[in-house]
Amino acid sequence: MEFQQRGLGVRRRVRAVAGVVSGGLLAMSLATVSGCTTETAADERPGGTARESPVAVLHRAADVLVRSGSARVRTTMETATGGTRVSIRGGGAYDFEKRLGRLRLLLPRDAMGAAEHAPITELLASGALFMRNRGAGIPRDKWVRVDTTDIPDGNLVTGGATDPLTAAELLRGVRRASLVGEEGLDGDLVRHYRGITDIGRAARAASEGARGSLVAAARGFDENTVTFDAYLDGLGRLREVRHRFTVSSRTDGQEATAGPDAAGRRGAVGVASTTELYDFGAPAVVELPKPTDIYTGKVGSPQK
Repeated sequence: MEFQQRGLGVRRRVRAVAGVVSGGLLAMSLATVSGCTTETAADERPGGTARESPVAVLHRAADVLVRSGSARVRTTMETATGGTRVSIRGGGAYDFEKRLGRLRLLLPRDAMGAAEHAPITELLASGALFMRNRGAGIPRDKWVRVDTTDIPDGNLVTGGATDPLTAAELLRGVRRASLVGEEGLDGDLVRHYRGITDIGRAARAASEGARGSLVAAARGFDENTVTFDAYLDGLGRLREVRHRFTVSSRTDGQEATAGPDAAGRRGAVGVASTTELYDFGAPAVVELPKPTDIYTGKVGSPQK
């Protein structure tokens, strides 16, 4: 699969962000903030038990989601560069036990070189991403399959939305975290945590279904540390998580590639991926495509 990044200019930057959804590859670099480990004060408060550190609470967030079964999902991926913001929004449902999800993504206006672009449907599975209505000459009734263990970012941003369970699995790598406070979220009291997680550490601690993608991300990112804000309810369920990445992108029109020498040769683009979970227990019906429904030709990025 061919992944390409656009060059300079607002229009090209917008197309580059849409290229994330349509197969554009982004190489990751460092985005850090300071944090400190604190302890919870009372067992009746949301997100943890008495005297548990925020780190311990966040490390088990993915396990709590699996026990929760399923939920509805809202996603937002924002890119900011040169004063220009571009957002890709999505919605759907996810089955945490089966590790299957379905999202419908809305691309920014004119992001694909046209006034409007049909929403992209994504199916999320362990180690795989399926996309329909991707464009670039692919038949509308065909799906494109991406092996998320074989792309340098492990599909943390490539698909335009972070897999909800992978977003939680990233918290297994939390090194430092602090409790910001208690807040209201969709009518519920939640605890707001902020800190730094390590992708490599998360990969080593990840469940079997997430390990391959996170291992790929740990190898492909320029730096492994990522800042986050996470909100957990009284049952310890992750209700919202926002990861902030700094993406290195070529600004000379050449293809972006991952690697240890990449950061010095590319400009920095801020990418924030937000996953919101609600209506736990809602059914998440996901049927993966049959082999005959998967496009087998060459996939390229849209041209100007």
